[in-house]
Amino acid sequence: MKRDPEKWLADLKRLTADERATANETMRQQHSRDESHHQPVLPDVVVFPTSAQEVAAILQYANEHRIPVVPFGAGSSLEGHSIPLEGGISLDFQHMNHIVEVRPDDFLVRVQPGVTRNQLNQALKRHGLFFPVDPGADATIGGMAATNASGTTSVRYGIMRDQVRDLEVVMTDGSIMRTGGLSAKSSSGYHLTGLFVGSEGTLGVFTEITLQVYGIPETIIAGRATFPTVGAAVEGAVSLLGAGIAIARVELVDSASIRQVNQHSGTDFPEQPTLFLEFHGNEAGLHHDVSFAKELLGEYGADGLLVETDSKKRAQLWEARHNLAYAFKHGFPGREMMITDVCLPLSELSGAVEHARTVIDRSGLVGGVLGHVGDGNFHTSLMYDRQNPEEVRAAEQVNEEIVLYALERGGTCTGEHGIGIGKKKYLAKEHPDSLPFMRMIKQQFDPNGILNPGKIF
Repeated sequence: MKRDPEKWLADLKRLTADERATANETMRQQHSRDESHHQPVLPDVVVFPTSAQEVAAILQYANEHRIPVVPFGAGSSLEGHSIPLEGGISLDFQHMNHIVEVRPDDFLVRVQPGVTRNQLNQALKRHGLFFPVDPGADATIGGMAATNASGTTSVRYGIMRDQVRDLEVVMTDGSIMRTGGLSAKSSSGYHLTGLFVGSEGTLGVFTEITLQVYGIPETIIAGRATFPTVGAAVEGAVSLLGAGIAIARVELVDSASIRQVNQHSGTDFPEQPTLFLEFHGNEAGLHHDVSFAKELLGEYGADGLLVETDSKKRAQLWEARHNLAYAFKHGFPGREMMITDVCLPLSELSGAVEHARTVIDRSGLVGGVLGHVGDGNFHTSLMYDRQNPEEVRAAEQVNEEIVLYALERGGTCTGEHGIGIGKKKYLAKEHPDSLPFMRMIKQQFDPNGILNPGKIF
């Protein structure tokens, strides 16, 4: 690739518009990073397309000139997905943020990739519908599909791959294809939709996404239960799943994290391992489920089950959980945050969470354990000084020990954040037999290696 950013900029302005292609330093800085701990890298040009046809023209041009292209949504990814490691073009979808069609009778919606999760749910509310995937951040739908995001509600509704019915994808040669359809199921051909969801911008660029949506539950009840140990909390969560209770969220927050939440949010939660819960269903059935859940959790040492039905109080309860990362960041200014992400079979989860807490304590770093324990997925948040080599090594060692523990027990190195930059070295350990075939797929779809180079492989 012969680098000629000035020519690239002039040509990209011709393909889009003068005001939608820029090499402005501030704009390049904004597109050099995401919310991960990985080092930023500046793109050469930032482009704001408005249609699939513009994206096709940009990719065709980039492919011809061997220019890297990195899609950019909200920049909320946690493994460096939107960092342009080799410079090139940062493709920002903020102008492609339209809800194309709502089909309430089919429980479907078609959106452009720049639509955010909260924007979508605001539009769906008037139809009595909602989109359940909730990774915490107000991420774009395109980014969530690219990383196969999940989050707090996956235990009830599934992950992003379960919701995507169809994709409009632009390939590197500028061709545009659709991968699925509107029907609820199909046995027709290869499941390309599932292949593209989670491909992290390395196989094609999404320009439209068709999603399954759901009716808003008649009744929603939130709850909070504290436990004597992390292990007891995890075992209590697993028992709820086995009981067939209509539970939509099961979130674990350990005592160190609760302490940080209290300091940041001004709450007064007991500083013990805590499960944050949410039940979706009809009023009569839910009250029975909540009563049963309280009795069941008591067998694992839960100190009661505090429930909230008022929508404002429910929101406050979940706000504390969703703001946990910011509670750590603001509590330790000047320090970097590294967030791990693993997922294990439920039978191995309790041991894995306790192991993670032990590893953090042994490292001497400040950190917390939290996660969507209803589906075996949990995270650790580690605060470290990037300028201190010993702390950097300690954080990397904690991450590695937690990942290897998960892999040795049939788990995965990432349940929802994706491989990106930080988990590349573990992909071969997790998928030694299939990794060569993944590389073959990448080569077939992107022979010149322009799409998000340096990610996954």
